[in-house]
Amino acid sequence: MKAEIIAVGSELLLGQISNTNARFISSQLAEIGIDVFFHTVVGDNPNRLLDSIKIAEERADLIIFTGGLGPTKDDLTKETISKHLNKKLVFDNNAMIFIEDFFKRINREMTENNKKQALVLEGCTVLENKHGMAPGMLLATKSHAYMLLPGPPKEMEPMFQFEAKPLLLKLLHNETVIMSHVIRFFGIGEAELETKVQDLLDNQTNPTLAPLASDGEVTLRLTAKSNTEKDAWQRIEALQAEILHRVGKFVYGYNNDSLASKLRDILIENELTISAAESMTAGLFQSELAAVPGMGEALVGGMITYTEDVKIKQLGVNEAIIKEFSVVSSQCAEEMAVRVKEKFNTNIGIGITGAAGPDGHGGQPAGTVWIGIAYGEMAPISYKLSLSGMRNTNRLRAVKFTIHYLIQLLREQGNARI
Repeated sequence: MKAEIIAVGSELLLGQISNTNARFISSQLAEIGIDVFFHTVVGDNPNRLLDSIKIAEERADLIIFTGGLGPTKDDLTKETISKHLNKKLVFDNNAMIFIEDFFKRINREMTENNKKQALVLEGCTVLENKHGMAPGMLLATKSHAYMLLPGPPKEMEPMFQFEAKPLLLKLLHNETVIMSHVIRFFGIGEAELETKVQDLLDNQTNPTLAPLASDGEVTLRLTAKSNTEKDAWQRIEALQAEILHRVGKFVYGYNNDSLASKLRDILIENELTISAAESMTAGLFQSELAAVPGMGEALVGGMITYTEDVKIKQLGVNEAIIKEFSVVSSQCAEEMAVRVKEKFNTNIGIGITGAAGPDGHGGQPAGTVWIGIAYGEMAPISYKLSLSGMRNTNRLRAVKFTIHYLIQLLREQGNARI
């Protein structure tokens, strides 16, 4: 089966948002053996959308649409397809009840145009939207299959994963078990990782191996096909064991793990608490941790000590350290970590200081970062970064490296396992 993905929305063409949906859907389709040869983006215009549909029908069996299912006039995906296929739009009762209940819960009056979201193509299989209001649809004709999905990724991704993907497997009459497993790395670049597993990439058959880099991290996706889940997983485990033997020290988690969620698990499992004193990151480290559910069991609090005066008077950093070594130094970072650990009475204290850019700071060039960690009764330790990105990129990378170094330290102390 060949597929084409059509993303609908003028905001995509204007560059206001990125077309992340096409990337996600393509990766999911690849896992079940459906080839994607074209991505199309079209604005909120029925004539241009219709032209795109006709072109896609000439070169694809499966056409997947994202966006244009909302309540406003410029949401026209299903209306255009309805006219093209000569299919009526009918109300889906379950969707209508869900929409009405939503407005009751938030104590707001439902406007008439919201009913539009409950309209579906007559004869389609309705895909339940558990994270929004507009349901998805799958309609199969003699020659093509048309799948309509909502535009917001938080609605589209779970709908595709749990509603659409199983239907596509049935459409393919595919009883083969396909399993995927993601290994997550930090502290190693994509090129270096690829070099260390190059022979595995060159000789892959089943399972297959696919590297992907994003946001300073690298992942390897292992995908196996078999007649049983047990055999597919055994194939994945065998390949994973070889990968861990080669580059296991850079692995921090699997599948849906993030650096922050992995750290949360380690902290909670070992009943450890953490606090942080942040200068250049100005609260980003604590914000990254707090974005993970359950972090309240470990994250006690912290301070933003952006100026030298606040570091000294509020946090209690020894003024002599700053005068001798400057605010951007290992000594200052370690002192910040020790003082915040004492002030908040936690097992771990973090100190982050540096020159985010574009100019240098504290006698150090832009991109210089010092990360201090005070853990238990150990002497404080520090790590230096020399970053070369834009200001806010450097701040975000400093946060990720801080989490990475802390996970590594806890692993070395026997508090963390892969």
